[in-house]
Parts: sequence; structure tokens; C-alpha cells
Amino acid sequence: QVQLVESGGGLVQPGGSLRLSCAASGDIFRINSMAWYRQPPGKGRELVAHITSGGSDNYADFVKGRFTISRDNAKNTVYLQMNSLKPEDTAVYFCNAAGQYYSGLFFANTWGQGTQVTVSS
Repeated sequence: QVQLVESGGGLVQPGGSLRLSCAASGDIFRINSMAWYRQPPGKGRELVAHITSGGSDNYADFVKGRFTISRDNAKNTVYLQMNSLKPEDTAVYFCNAAGQYYSGLFFANTWGQGTQVTVSS
């Protein structure tokens, strides 16, 4: 079973930056895609950014130009560099992964526990 552990959240002032990390562990042969989602207070979960194993990325319009997703395939880790943070970026940020075990079975929709990001002065 794959496990995802997010870290790097916290309290930051508007205009500030944070870098989130998500490390995957388990009997993982490969991870095809990794993504960051977020859930603002009282709202549903929404896609923030996605990256493939080859490094192709895409972003939600509300973070384009401010956030950058990257990954280290050797470490099974995905990052989210968040710059120019706004109060509306306040949310719990979740990591998501899909890939394959050494057994040959695939996994998808695997989630971490989330990390809180609060943007406030």
C-alpha cells in the first residue's frame, strides 16, 4: 500500500511564499502522475496542479504564474512552490498520486493527510 505524507504548510503573510513537499512510500514500482489539490474552508476539494512522470505540468487558472509543481522521481516526491500567496489560497493542501506497485497492480486516487496553509496578516 502506498502512503503519502505532506509537509511544509503553515502560516504566512499575504505576498509570502511556502514550499510544500509530499513523499510517497511503499512497494512502488513507478508513479505516473502526482498532483496537488486543496480544500478551502467550507468548500470542496479542487485541483491545483498536476505533473506527469515526464515532467509535463498543468495548473488551475487561479494559481498560474504563482505556483510551480515539480517532482523528484528518484525520491518519489512532489513539491509545490507557492509564491505571491493570497488570503484566498488558505486551504488544506492534499497530495495525490497514481502509479503501479512492483506486484503489477495499479494504484490511483491515493491521498495524503493534508497540510494546512493559512495566508493572513
